Amino acid sequence: MSAFLLLLLQAPSAAGGPADLVLRNGMVHTMEAAQPRAQALAVRGGRIVFVGSSAEAAALVGEKTEIVDLRGRPLCPGFTDAHGHLGGLAAALRNVDLVGTRSYAEVIERVRARAAATPKGQWILGRGWDQNDWEVKKFPVHAELSAAVPDHPALLTRIDGHALLANARAMQAAGITRATVDPEGGRILRDGAGEPTGVFVDAAESLIARVVPEADAAALRESVRAAVALLHERGITGLHDAGVSAATLDLYAAMARAGELELREYVLLADDPRTLEAWFRRGPAQDLTGDGRIRVRAIKAYADGALGSRGAALLADYADDPGNRGLAQTSVEDLEGLAERALRGGFQLCTHAIGDAGNRMVLDAYAQALRTVPVADHRFRIEHAQVLAPEDIPRFAQLGVLPSMQAQHAVSDGPWAEARLGPERVQGAYAWRALLDRGVIIPGGSDFPVEAVDPIAAFAAAVTRNGWHTEQCMTREEALASLTIWPAYAAFQEDELGSIRVGKRADFVVLSEDLLNVPETRLGAVRVELTVFDGRVVHRLAAR
Repeated sequence: MSAFLLLLLQAPSAAGGPADLVLRNGMVHTMEAAQPRAQALAVRGGRIVFVGSSAEAAALVGEKTEIVDLRGRPLCPGFTDAHGHLGGLAAALRNVDLVGTRSYAEVIERVRARAAATPKGQWILGRGWDQNDWEVKKFPVHAELSAAVPDHPALLTRIDGHALLANARAMQAAGITRATVDPEGGRILRDGAGEPTGVFVDAAESLIARVVPEADAAALRESVRAAVALLHERGITGLHDAGVSAATLDLYAAMARAGELELREYVLLADDPRTLEAWFRRGPAQDLTGDGRIRVRAIKAYADGALGSRGAALLADYADDPGNRGLAQTSVEDLEGLAERALRGGFQLCTHAIGDAGNRMVLDAYAQALRTVPVADHRFRIEHAQVLAPEDIPRFAQLGVLPSMQAQHAVSDGPWAEARLGPERVQGAYAWRALLDRGVIIPGGSDFPVEAVDPIAAFAAAVTRNGWHTEQCMTREEALASLTIWPAYAAFQEDELGSIRVGKRADFVVLSEDLLNVPETRLGAVRVELTVFDGRVVHRLAAR
């Protein structure tokens, strides 16, 4: 579309009647090259109908038009988290919050407090512990937890979701003994006598998780509503929801039809054989509920585990754990087969890969699948792409593969990543600049609840890395694109979302300060003052 034609389309017209909402006197970052800045925009029927000057916007003001005077504040497209877990966030809001615990003793104390208010025999669930934050950085053992909480089965998930700690009561409920065999792609940690320590890594987590009762349906629905409200507070209007089960998708669809899901959900289906078979027969759903809320056309697969729990698959041993190269969750042949089916069925494949061996496996599988089933605009993704061998970095651009990366991980992992990888291999970790310089875009997110729900923190991490390997930083314009237009492209939604343009969905945020110009030292002070979803205000920061 030419710049002249775009500007012509942006001109105000009263043909459709007055606007529902007009925002004026602001600094609008459109993320559109033909018109990067504007002062005002207008919304009607959930769509943007005008972008331009405040004076021109006056033509669309009617008696019932809501007017917001931005008073010079910045406005940008609503943030989209390109890799998060709405169900995981909802669960985190229900369960024991272990994020930020500084010792195993603090973990136990929080669980003990919840147990005191919970009937005996009911499960205690929690998430967020990270032994890397403790003075003693070894994995915990269950003995202290079992002694403190003897009457409740307890399952405490590590921050990354790739390991859990179970107490004796939980292991008993799951039938775990010293004779229990490690499942393929998983590991049960054991003491010197061969007894389980209570820590279950990657595929072994399912041995405990399978016996946890399902959450009450009403409580689950309420916690999803609370999670969406939290996203709105942080300026998030869209989510690429990674690993959604059939049951969870049914819940989201029911909520959308009832007007309870105020979110653009781009669903990455869980790699469950029964779920995938049903969707391969059905084909992608561009608008599952007919209201622009839910799109189903992607699949989430796994190549390996996580770096923090030493499950990420590496080409050489962990620097701090000789003999361990992590855990592969699939084979290149199986992943290639899934990729071929996805290509034939019109689905996008998004594969979790963190270690350099895991990433190479995925790139190899994608390359072979694309030779067998050539599709020009496949937009296959690697989720996380955290550790890359230098020779694999150019392959993303060559294959058209998108690295979906989370800037906050670099800040969180920076203090210990080099210990895992060593000084040479860490040069290929969280290598955003190396990828961007080869013409690859990076849809960004947080992987919540692994990291905090906080796009401003993600932006700050992308442009500063908290001082760690700053040669890989993004520019501010790239960081903003990674939270807006690049996720839209990564979900085949760039014509609907991700920028401020006439005809697009009216999802946007107003900030207290301009991310593109505020001093680095003030990035942490930037606040989301207004969130608009589908043309309606869904969050307004209370006056202070």
